Amino acid sequence: MLGRVEFTEAELTIALTAAGKATLAAQSREIRKGRVDVEDSWRALGGYGRYQLLHRLGDQLLPVLASLPDVDRVHGERPSYSAAQVRAAVAEHAEDAGGRLRRQALVLARTALVQTALSALPPWHDPAQQAPGQEPGDDIPDPR
Repeated sequence: MLGRVEFTEAELTIALTAAGKATLAAQSREIRKGRVDVEDSWRALGGYGRYQLLHRLGDQLLPVLASLPDVDRVHGERPSYSAAQVRAAVAEHAEDAGGRLRRQALVLARTALVQTALSALPPWHDPAQQAPGQEPGDDIPDPR
């Protein structure tokens, strides 16, 4: 059964958290060199530090995620978008960053961040395909 893409609050939280961890990893030399685990750094940020990071990322990513084109969702699969679709949605929401070259760099960087967020989304579970008493995701093998 197919469904239209409407991200749930839980899916948006997962996507935003993945983007936050990717941002944290990109900003920390210790994480990039493998001296510190990204999960440890994420916990060390504390609640308010995570809030500040996620708030800034939310202002950039949530409008883009909401403006992605509707695609059919298939039970057990993540929604997929082409790089061109993601780039177009990012470009639509990218502010002028002081010149054509800066704007291009902003669009490229934000496109990569949105793709990271989308790749973290869990597979979609169609409630109509679940047996009574079955928990969501019981019928889908763990990708790890």
